[in-house]
Amino acid sequence: MKKGTKIFAAAGLSLALLGGGAAVVNNAHPVSAAAAPLKVGRVEAAAHGKKCFTVAVAVVQNGVIVAASVDDYQFMDKSTVTGVPNSDSDFGANYKDPNMVLASKKTNAAYYSEHMKEAAGSTVSYDKNLAAIEKFATGRTIKSLEMSLKAKSPEQMVDAVSGATLVDTKGYLQAILDAAKAAK
Repeated sequence: MKKGTKIFAAAGLSLALLGGGAAVVNNAHPVSAAAAPLKVGRVEAAAHGKKCFTVAVAVVQNGVIVAASVDDYQFMDKSTVTGVPNSDSDFGANYKDPNMVLASKKTNAAYYSEHMKEAAGSTVSYDKNLAAIEKFATGRTIKSLEMSLKAKSPEQMVDAVSGATLVDTKGYLQAILDAAKAAK
């Protein structure tokens, strides 16, 4: 890739993350893209029970979460899901049960959503739930997200996030908050 192309690609990524060059703080006044550097935080958490783990990533600028991503990983039947990279290689040889693989719930959203539908009557797919949670966090200041999480019960957080029906919505948002606070 030529040097000029790399620069344009980096600029395009920055603009995409910032929505065209400005981050909006709670739909208020735009913050200039040049106002502060982007910082990235990543944490592992237990947002959803004891049988999986969550990875949350937050991109922060001037105390505002400008992008967020969250996913859960758990062991699932390898005949029905796609495992993480190297599950079919040396890494997978270390699994206790050879019929199981460590898998991303987001990558396997169709399978996991069907499981949620059968087990809990869910009507919203897993990936759409996570997208709603990520959207809710994006554009909020770290402080406002923290205040929302302190003020609301887990049930109230589900109601607060339009489009999300996951009982652990608050746990996923807490993981995003923790990632935002860890941003460097």
